Amino acid sequence: MTEAKSPGGTETYEGVKQAPPGNIMTVRALAEYLRVHPSTIYRLLRQRKLPAFKVGSDWRFSREAIDHWRLTYLEPKQ
Repeated sequence: MTEAKSPGGTETYEGVKQAPPGNIMTVRALAEYLRVHPSTIYRLLRQRKLPAFKVGSDWRFSREAIDHWRLTYLEPKQ
C-alpha cells in the first residue's frame, strides 16, 4: 500500500484518487455551511432531498454536490 501526492494536491491510496481536504462535510459542518439546524439536515435526509452518502453509520456530503443541489433546488428560477 502506497500513499503519494498528486500534482493537484489530492492524495492517492493504492491508485484511488481521494477528495481534497474540506470537500467532504459531516452533518454538523453542512448545517453550519447552510446556516440551518442539524435537525433540518436529518429531516432532508429522511425525505431523500439531499445528495449524501454514508461512511459506516455517519452521513457525509460532497461540497460540490451540495453546491449544485443548492443552486438547482433552492435558488429561484428566473
